Formats: sequence, C-alpha cells, structure tokens
Amino acid sequence: MSDLLNYILKNEDAFRRNRLPSLYSDFTTQKKTNPDGYAVNIAAWEAALNRAAKRGYTSSRGVRVRSGSVTSDKNVSIQRKKTDHLLLRTDESLARDLELPEWGRPVALGAVFDEAMRKRTMIPLSVYKTTPGCLRKNQWRLIDPAALSPWNVMSWGVQELVLVENLEEAGDLVIKKATSGRPSKLDLILSKESFVEEYSTILHDATELSDSDFDVLLLYLSRDCGAIAYDGRTIKFKSTDEPAEITQQDTTIASIKTLISTISKQVTDMESKIAELTQSAKTALTNKNRISALSAVRSKKLVEHNLSQRLTTLAQLEEVYFKIEGAAGQVEIVQVMEASTGVLRGLHAQIGGAERVEDVVESLREEMAKVDEVGSIINEAGPVIDEGEIDDELEAMEKSDQEAKEEREAEETRQRLAELDSSKEASDEAARRAQKTKDVDSELAESIDRLSNMSVEDSPLPAK
Repeated sequence: MSDLLNYILKNEDAFRRNRLPSLYSDFTTQKKTNPDGYAVNIAAWEAALNRAAKRGYTSSRGVRVRSGSVTSDKNVSIQRKKTDHLLLRTDESLARDLELPEWGRPVALGAVFDEAMRKRTMIPLSVYKTTPGCLRKNQWRLIDPAALSPWNVMSWGVQELVLVENLEEAGDLVIKKATSGRPSKLDLILSKESFVEEYSTILHDATELSDSDFDVLLLYLSRDCGAIAYDGRTIKFKSTDEPAEITQQDTTIASIKTLISTISKQVTDMESKIAELTQSAKTALTNKNRISALSAVRSKKLVEHNLSQRLTTLAQLEEVYFKIEGAAGQVEIVQVMEASTGVLRGLHAQIGGAERVEDVVESLREEMAKVDEVGSIINEAGPVIDEGEIDDELEAMEKSDQEAKEEREAEETRQRLAELDSSKEASDEAARRAQKTKDVDSELAESIDRLSNMSVEDSPLPAK
C-alpha cells in the first residue's frame, strides 16, 4: 500500500471501510440519479487529496530528501522530504498509488478533477500560469473550454493541477509570518534562495515545498495577491499600498543577506569539523597511531585557517549590513520628518500665519469687551434693590432657622427625659416585685425551719 493511500485510510473519516465500495465505483452515473451521493463522493475525494498534498503525500515525481540542522545547545541533524504540496499530478502513478487490492483503482477520479476545475478549487498549471485573474469568478470564462473536457482528466498524461485551497493557505501563512512583529524595510527584502529557505516548511513542518510549489507560490503572491514584488531573483514584501518595485539597492541587500547566511552555515560546519578532527587526533594518540594523529591535526589546522578567513569575511559583511540598516533607518526618519514638515506647512497655511492669529485674537477681545459693555448697560437698566432690606431679610431667615433648630432640640430632649422616666418606673416596679418575691421566699423558709425544729414533746398529749 502506498504512503498516500495509507494516509487517506488512516486520517480521512469519509474513507471508512463501508464507504470504499462507493468511493471506488463509477459513481458518475449518480450525477442525475443520486445527486446527493454524487456530491458526497466528489467532496470526499477532493478533501482527501488536498489534505494529503498539504502533508506531501501526493507527489508522483521523485521525492528528494534534504538534510539540515536545528540550532540548539548542539546541532541535531534532520531530514525532510521535498515534495509537491500545491500541485497534483494526474498521471498514471496517482491512480496506481490509490489502488486497493480489493476494489482496484478509483474509476471516477476523472469526475472529481472535472468538478474541482468547474468550482475553481483546482486549476491546470498551464492555465494558471498564462491566465492572470483566473482565480476570480468573472475571469473563469477566459480559460480554454477544451481544458475542461469532462471525464478525460486521466488521459492527459502528465497534467498538473494547482490546488487552490493549499495555495491560498500557504500564501496567507507566508504574508502573516513576513509582516508580523513590525519588521524593518530590510527584513522585507529577500533573495529567492533565502525565501525558499525561510518558508520551505510553511505548510508542514516535516516536509518541504518543492521547487514547482515555490514557482506557483511566488506567482500567486506577486500577481494574484500583490503582496510582493518579484523579478525572478529578489522578493520584496510590500509594507504599504504603494507599488514596491525591485531596485538595484534591493537586489544588493538581498545578496548581502544571502551571503551572510551562507557563510554563517559554513562557519558552523567548519566548527563541527574542527571538533571532529580534534577528537580523531585524540583517539589516534590514545591508540598510539601517530601518523593518523598528525594527519588529523594537519587537517584541523587547514580548517582553522579557512575558518579564520570566513569569520573575517563574515564580520566585514555584517558590518556593511549594519551600516546599510542604519542608513535605511535614517532615510526613513528623514522621510517622516519631511512628511511632518509638509503637514505643519499645510496647517500653518490654514491658520494664515502669526499676523492673522493676532488679528483673530484682537477681534475676539473686542467682541468680548462688547459683551461686557452690553451686560453693564442691561444691569443699569434693571430695578434698584435696597441692600439693607436684603440684609434684614437674610437675618430674619437665619433667626427663623435658628429658632426652628432650638425647638427641634428641645423636643428631642423632652422625648429622651420621658423615655428615662418610663424606664425608671419600669425598673422600680421590677425591683418591688423582686423584693416581694424575696420576702415571700424568706417567710416560707422561716416556716420550714420552725417546723423542722419542733420536737415531739412540743406536740399536745393525747387525752386519757
């Protein structure tokens, strides 16, 4: 069983065992007799192929394995497959990879591709490259109708289809990664080699986009999205809505960044090689193999010499790059200052200069003075009020408020005294009752004591 089919059977719920007979049958006849079943089968195949391609399982061309390293406390060697993720080849090998011993090859796979092209979820690569705007609905009519001939997809041989869903997802991820974190203008400029290195695993960490994938992705980002400017060698992400054409400065900056990255990797490899040769020399000395130890030390010295040259070159390039970065920052600052100057000039033009401001302020003062003058005239025309009467009335109001306050306080005092008297009477009554109860208890106790002290002799004698 191929890796493609194994992935689909394990990860796609629509490919349960009881559904396989229908999916592998010639369900094209159901388009009229059972439209719902036909649509379900089409959707199941299309979704499965898209997701399998996103993880690098659908490539029918030779799969290339690329080695790399992960930077951490120590270098860890990794290997990734470099396969198609955005393209699907509809040649004979695809049908062979999907073949099941029990059900054979999927008979209606051509209908799946035909329906996908009609919905523009898959587009022939040749059509996509030559037809700008083919992703837009109103431009779909520009495609050669012969390319949409139904049921004949598998006869095209080496026909390649662009998987639009995967392409759009990859483009969105690239733009998000490139423009997040407020990158500088230099961060937005890359050579094609650096772009490939940076975004090779944008869809799947374990596999890398193929060269054909990158060609389609760069065309999509530059032509259909307008997110980058691309001239075949240099990529420049657009930070604003203004057109961003590739300049000679951009190409130079991209080249310097690529060269710094390349030399940095060479330095890392040389350092690893030196450590390896040092260990080999120590092992040879331990084994009393002086010739091998000398050979290892000699090689180590050569590598160290090359490493020294590379480090010197790297330092020079980094210094140049930092100077360029600083100059670019200065250019941006000057541009902002220039723009700010224009804004201030425009505002000053609206104000009309200092003389106009003085005139406006003087006019304002005159108008305010007129308001004060009118107010004074109005006040003079009003009735004359005796200030003495106002003082007497105010004094009477204060006196009335004071008397009312004293009356309220006196009433509150009377209420408190009455409450105290009532409480005292209740207390005296309780004391009397308690004393009375105490007296009764005392008398009862005395009576009991007398009865207890009475002797038998005190009792009267019976009569004879």
